[in-house]
Amino acid sequence: MVKLIAFDLDGTLTQHKTPLEEPNRRVLDELRERGFSLLMVGAGQCMRIFRQMGQYPIDIIGNYGMQYSRYDPSAGTLRPVFDRSVPCDRPETERRVAGLREKYGFTVFRGESVEFHPSGCVTFPILGTQAEPQAKLAFDPDRSIRRRIYAEVAACFPEYTVFVGGTSSFDMAPKPYNKYYALAQLCAERGLRHDEVVFVGDDYGIGGNDEAVYRSDFGFIRVDDYRMLRQALGPLTAGG
Repeated sequence: MVKLIAFDLDGTLTQHKTPLEEPNRRVLDELRERGFSLLMVGAGQCMRIFRQMGQYPIDIIGNYGMQYSRYDPSAGTLRPVFDRSVPCDRPETERRVAGLREKYGFTVFRGESVEFHPSGCVTFPILGTQAEPQAKLAFDPDRSIRRRIYAEVAACFPEYTVFVGGTSSFDMAPKPYNKYYALAQLCAERGLRHDEVVFVGDDYGIGGNDEAVYRSDFGFIRVDDYRMLRQALGPLTAGG
């Protein structure tokens, strides 16, 4: 019954912010050969995802549904379909973040306290925008620190969907944008039923950016180690 397989990238197809490796590239090739339509549904921008995947021929939804690009086989690149943005009240956002920093002791940081994106998405980098990579990796490896305060951060930004992002941040997308909304919109445009689609992702826990899809009526395949993608997909692949 499955016609479309939609993928997350980091942690699902690749290690965080690393190139798509050959074994998982072959898995995608096998799925295409078996007749499945493939789609990326990402948190980042379409072109960044495309470059990380080594220009793999695939349509990409970016920025939680605020961007959409189709692959053009004749040109070997993406063609933007739309790129939406939402205004952000920067002073008010900075005020709220400062209040959270003061309450929870996150007052020492490097760089900027808040990162504003052209789309209207916002990142609250707890260690600051210029934090050392090793410091970010060591800050909250099991996400327990951020998950303890996740509900309060989400309540502080009711106009956003808040995610426990990266290694030391909270990411925020303007409502109604999230991966479920993006995938549902695409299904409506293509005339696909939700039971004809399966999503493959790793970030399905509390505050994860795949959680909205995981808790929805779409089929969901959990990937807890990107190196085990083929095994997670099971009979969908030729070698499953």
